[in-house]
Amino acid sequence: MPHDATNVTATNMTAVNITDAELAVLDALWSEGPATIRRIADLIYPSGTAAHYATVQKLLERLEAKSCVTRNRSAFAHVFAAKVARDDVIAQRLRVVAEQLCEGSLTPLLLQLVHGAQLSTEERAALKKLIDDSDNATPTLASPTRASRNRAASNRKGRRDA
Repeated sequence: MPHDATNVTATNMTAVNITDAELAVLDALWSEGPATIRRIADLIYPSGTAAHYATVQKLLERLEAKSCVTRNRSAFAHVFAAKVARDDVIAQRLRVVAEQLCEGSLTPLLLQLVHGAQLSTEERAALKKLIDDSDNATPTLASPTRASRNRAASNRKGRRDA
């Protein structure tokens, strides 16, 4: 089922509009690297038919139109490569979920992920290192949350009404 999100910025529109089927194609490209339609079809549909090949071809055309993949036409069999990074797609989708469910804050999402998962010792250590590293990083301006934007809009409206 396609992922459909509304009220997103232009910078994250591409990743949000990637359907689950298109995501399967990107996942194959992220795992395999540049590949032909046949190779991608074989990865997604190991016992695939001509219809599966045609489906992958159409999905690649849609991803190319969305600027999510590139196509090398220099050989008879065109070779496709992911143009968007997996981490970028994850980050953009998490931002949309945070906006929709958590007034823009990633904290509830992260807490749910940590509390809901049985993290290994290595994963806990990596998470602690990530937090420590971010504590030592140069602060950057955070993007405003929906709540802060709503407060600002309300304040502007209050000033106009006065």
